[in-house]
Amino acid sequence: MGTLRRDGATLRVTDTGEGPAVVFQHGLGGGEAQAAQTFPTGFRRITLECRGHGGSGFGERRPFSFEMFADDVLAAADQAGLDRFIAGGVSMGAAIALSLACRHPRRVAGLILVRPAWTFSAAPQNMQPIAEVAELILEHGADKARTIFAQSETATRLNREAPDNLSSLLGYFDRPDSKAFAQVLADIAGDGPGVSERDVAALDIPALVVGNAVDAVHLLSAAHALAAAMPNATLAEITPKARDSARHFSELHAQIAAFLQTHSKVRSRIFS
Repeated sequence: MGTLRRDGATLRVTDTGEGPAVVFQHGLGGGEAQAAQTFPTGFRRITLECRGHGGSGFGERRPFSFEMFADDVLAAADQAGLDRFIAGGVSMGAAIALSLACRHPRRVAGLILVRPAWTFSAAPQNMQPIAEVAELILEHGADKARTIFAQSETATRLNREAPDNLSSLLGYFDRPDSKAFAQVLADIAGDGPGVSERDVAALDIPALVVGNAVDAVHLLSAAHALAAAMPNATLAEITPKARDSARHFSELHAQIAAFLQTHSKVRSRIFS
């Protein structure tokens, strides 16, 4: 595990496994542990814990944004000596990877987008529960905010329709840095990867898009939209984590591993 210094923040970088590297990013509120859980073993993975996530500092720049996080990830790839690489991630990490591919097409040779939550616009409606949590914490502090949120219509709806999302949201109140991290939540929930459908349609690279139902934040329709927009994308629908977590990750690992193995010749040419 190494570090990267950016704008007064020390950012933690994991480089694990062997072979050509895949730069794979965690979701909003996640970190190295989430990336390790999401990505299959047997491949080299580089993960930068974004500002305010995991063991990384918040830094001095504000507001937090996808452009900021993507630039940090590209700096980590540079530090690792990667010229071209496959980029991927889960949720926010998928949006970071997509932003990198559109802004730096020479650098990104393939995409792995797991449970994408953003498509082509900023502040999508599915991010509203996260924005709501952030606003409550910033205004009331974590303890009072949790009580208010637990009684809200949003929490009631998610408990009924997407309990896995509700569990993730409640975790934001338990963070020791909840007040500082709430600003990250607010900024990212109100932002977007800064790509258009036209930008994505121009990506002439292999892509895997993985989605599932029973998820109010990572809409299956977002996975369908992104896969449909890219000329060389494969869409995989897997078991929802809310229904069977073990099966969800088993199927996810199999899909990512098959994608990487299928494109192994391409990867060998890229990294030779």
